Order: sequence, then C-alpha cells, then structure tokens
Amino acid sequence: MGWVYVSFAAILELVGVIGLNKFSERKTFFHTLLFFGGFGGAFLFLYTSFNYLQVSVAYAVWIGIGTAAAVIVNMIFFNESKSLGRIISLIIIIIGVTGLKAVS
Repeated sequence: MGWVYVSFAAILELVGVIGLNKFSERKTFFHTLLFFGGFGGAFLFLYTSFNYLQVSVAYAVWIGIGTAAAVIVNMIFFNESKSLGRIISLIIIIIGVTGLKAVS
C-alpha cells in the first residue's frame, strides 16, 4: 500500500510542477489551485506512505519519480532542451529509483 501512496504523491507532484509552470506564465485561480493543490496533495500522500515504508526510501523514490516526470513533461509540452546529457541524466535517475524500489 505504501508504494501506491508514493505513486499518487509523485503524480500530484507532477500536477504541482505543471501548475507552477502555468502560474509563472499567468496568475489565475486555476493555476494557483493546480500549484498548491498538487504539492499539498503530494505531501499528504507522501506522509501517509511513511506508515508503510522507510522514510528515506519513500522520499528518494518520490523525488526521483517526480523529477523524471517533470523533466519529461517539460521536454514534451514546454519545449525544454532535449540534449543528450539531459536524457542520459534522466536515465540514471530512473535506474537509481528502480534500484531503490527493488531492494526495499
């Protein structure tokens, strides 16, 4: 059950990142709701996952998934750089997060 909570937290973190990106472009109520609601929900689910998983592992996996997802979304939808260095770094993050989940 803890991994389900971490997954929801990562998805909501991505919502918060998208909301932050949109909020920085145009300050509307909806963008504010995405920003604060996404991050607020992410912290709530992450905190709940601590009842089932070690804090260090849950937090590291949450950060890794959220970071990788944010980079991918920003590359696809917000036209950020798709350089080879960024892609290799992204692959390293994914390998590290997968490794942490596999050994816990």
